[in-house]
Amino acid sequence: MTSHEIDYEVYGEELQFVEIELDPGETVVAEPGSFLMMDEDIEMKTIFGDGSSEDQGMWSKILGAGKRVLTGEKLFMTTFTHEGYGKAKISFGAPFPGKIIPVDLTEYNNKIICQKDSFLCAAKGTSVGIEFSKKLGRGFFGGEGFIMQKIEGDGMAFMHAGGYIVKKRLEHDEHLRVDTGCLVGFTQDIDYDITFVGGVKNTIFGGEGLFFASLIGPGDVWIQTLPISRLADRILTHSKGYFGGKRGGEGSVLGGLGDLLDGDGW
Repeated sequence: MTSHEIDYEVYGEELQFVEIELDPGETVVAEPGSFLMMDEDIEMKTIFGDGSSEDQGMWSKILGAGKRVLTGEKLFMTTFTHEGYGKAKISFGAPFPGKIIPVDLTEYNNKIICQKDSFLCAAKGTSVGIEFSKKLGRGFFGGEGFIMQKIEGDGMAFMHAGGYIVKKRLEHDEHLRVDTGCLVGFTQDIDYDITFVGGVKNTIFGGEGLFFASLIGPGDVWIQTLPISRLADRILTHSKGYFGGKRGGEGSVLGGLGDLLDGDGW
């Protein structure tokens, strides 16, 4: 194996964290800001790229960091190495309510494709890069843009997504359509594209967006029930009514229509 072999345990329900147990010399790489707690023998180091290769030159490190910028991630990543004796533990927390998804990459031909903000941490030796779409429809209408993230290696990696996580196994030629924002990730053999919802009423009044993610098996798909964008939109919508002492029609029989009639909607 090129990746470090680590043990782990996930704790919690809606606000989870993963505790990783390291042997001497083992390292885990993580997104900045996800660190929760660690034992004293673990040393932290900030690096360019993902640290997947020990003999990376400066240009390779800059290129790796540039790939992270393209996916909307921070320029640096953080490594945590056990420099002492015996066992040591380190924990990483979820950034918002949802579930942590442990993935053994060896079970998926050493590669999965995922949303650009779903990676949490992984054993050192795991490569976190970019996956360019080969179809223009994905880039213009896919919700996650032209670029997605790919996680490659032969060790453990951990993703995080909102709400409850559904893992579906698609057989050969089995077809599944998913809201573009609810798609967390999929295995590399999945045929992924974007399809138009269709229908004038669906387009104008449906409220579900104009496009679906179209997935054709064989392979595995991970789906989240509450994307962070949907959660943020709901919070923003409801918070508008609290500024200035207003409740945005909450509890009113007429709701938003009552606010409009009172002149609050203008």
